[in-house]
Amino acid sequence: MSGKMRILTSVAAIAILAAGLGVWIIRGPGPFDFSGGTKVALADYRAGKPTGVPAKLEKASLVERGEYLAKAADCMVCHTKPGEKDYAGGLAFKLPFGTLYSTNITPDKDTGIGNYSDQDFLNAVQHGQRRDGARLYPAMPYTSYTFMTDADVLAVKAYLFSLPAVRAKAPENTLSFPFNQRWAMIAWSAVFNPDTRFAPDTSKSPEWNRGAYLVEALAHCGECHTPRNLGFALDNRKKFAGAITAGWRAFNISSDKATGLGNWSDQDLISYLSLGHAPGHGSASGPMGEAVDHSFSQFAPEDISSIVAYLRSVPPVPSPDLPATTAPVAPASHKDGITADARGKKVFASACASCHGWSGESPVSPMATLTGTWAVNDPAATNVAQIVLSGTKRHTPDGALSMPAFGNAYTDDEIAAVANYVTARFGTKGSKLTAKDVAELRGQTAE
Repeated sequence: MSGKMRILTSVAAIAILAAGLGVWIIRGPGPFDFSGGTKVALADYRAGKPTGVPAKLEKASLVERGEYLAKAADCMVCHTKPGEKDYAGGLAFKLPFGTLYSTNITPDKDTGIGNYSDQDFLNAVQHGQRRDGARLYPAMPYTSYTFMTDADVLAVKAYLFSLPAVRAKAPENTLSFPFNQRWAMIAWSAVFNPDTRFAPDTSKSPEWNRGAYLVEALAHCGECHTPRNLGFALDNRKKFAGAITAGWRAFNISSDKATGLGNWSDQDLISYLSLGHAPGHGSASGPMGEAVDHSFSQFAPEDISSIVAYLRSVPPVPSPDLPATTAPVAPASHKDGITADARGKKVFASACASCHGWSGESPVSPMATLTGTWAVNDPAATNVAQIVLSGTKRHTPDGALSMPAFGNAYTDDEIAAVANYVTARFGTKGSKLTAKDVAELRGQTAE
């Protein structure tokens, strides 16, 4: 080999190694790597069955099992536009570079998935590839669903195919260049989709493994609660440290004792996941409220316990922008305490005080209590502003509980003012939202 060829070969080898190192650095660890135990193929695991449905449904029909798994995977929320038919798609996801619309996953042959074979459906859910070969955008969380077993994916398909076919074509996406180039998802998936099924950890308990499967594969919790890296994939170096998703803040669910779940009791976590409320910690709203109502509240109790066991094991990652503790109850009289924004106090008096109270402890329902919630203790006030804008409707065992949307009743400036007042009175540090901030939040939510 000539000297010139040796140099070219060496340069090529260095370039390949550098590229590989760059990919490794950007991609980071996988979702299960923190556990450090020995992983085995599911067929070789003898301590139980962490995948599939809970024991009470083991002998149920394929469609019934698929219904449980579809709820666990929270399929309906993303594939249903408010006011339209379930699973018929059309929900808009507003992104900084355009809008994506969810697809119809009813068995309609023209606009849905009625022509999908088993392999077509597996390709879509686990690999992010449509029946026509085009790549899906990772708004569909196939990088999490890839850990689902073939049997569970096909059970979901059986359930979806048992539903009425709805003819509904999703609007065209409006992504700007270069994000509108689907072919680029081939390279993205090659780097960021592990494309592998769940492998139990023999060093952990069967309950932990069940929780790992539920949290990482089906419920795909990291898609909202884990920050993104430079490639817009999950950054598991900061696993479950919290992130902004669809304009809402998904808070820290690592085991950090100050800003995560480390100081929550097991019963607190069970209550929050099952009912969307935990005394002293507040109530779920926004995307988390939907996840509770349509997914977690449908879980078998033993599955909720497994999720709690798994979450306990996730290493602590602090959220430095949040206070070490939440604020105590505010004074009962509106004349006492902090009045950071007189305009905000006026809005609160007219629209909020009757349900939430001046102390932050609701006279109407524990679910409307503000004291102790991370939302009012977040100096960014993201979720406070969002719930004022969008309202919420929660389905509880006692019936529906609603807060009206005030987005059309108040200006962006007034909403910023009331958010600043709420965080100052009921939180540890008042926010400093502006009308511009609220306008930006309006544009980030799915619809």
